[in-house]
Amino acid sequence: MSVLDRLTGPQLPSLAGDGVMLRMPRRTDYVAWRELRAESREFLRPWEPLWMADELSWESYRLRLRRYAQEARDGASYTFFIFDADGATLYGGITAGLIRRGVAQSCMLGYWIGERYAGAGLMQRAVEAIKLFVFDIQGLHRVEAACLPSNTRSIRLLEKCGFRREGHLRNYLKIAGRWEDHYLYALLAEEWSGSQSRDGVCGTGGT
Repeated sequence: MSVLDRLTGPQLPSLAGDGVMLRMPRRTDYVAWRELRAESREFLRPWEPLWMADELSWESYRLRLRRYAQEARDGASYTFFIFDADGATLYGGITAGLIRRGVAQSCMLGYWIGERYAGAGLMQRAVEAIKLFVFDIQGLHRVEAACLPSNTRSIRLLEKCGFRREGHLRNYLKIAGRWEDHYLYALLAEEWSGSQSRDGVCGTGGT
């Protein structure tokens, strides 16, 4: 971690899962992030907001880091990069965002993975790792996730991770330049704690 990272970034623990490690993005991750996003452009674009002309520039990345750090300091959103267990290989990213406190105690889950790593079960491991963070550390009661009805990979992932489909949201998000319907999925804290008790193990840990 660079001196600037230590001075400007919130000090959050990394999250260790089954063969994956989650931590907040750093300045030194830029090249790996740019290369992975660039080679996965056509794979990712159908499922994401319209890419800007300078999407992969250093300036755009620097502004992302600033926003991630501020949101984490405010307790509004936590963005992690997903690495292998040693923190050497970047796989993708995952965010617990739109955090609502008060009577809601909920957040919205978002994620992306590089094309070369898709289908290997890595995102499922990352989702399992972030559950501990949102339920046990942040004390949230509900995690929501929205996905396009055509995104069968994401639907399978959420259902494998215990999320239940709760609704159909009309023109919910602007994806690839168009307003698109989404399925709404959710997982509750008591469902997560119940599954932990049945399994007898916790798949994640803080470092």
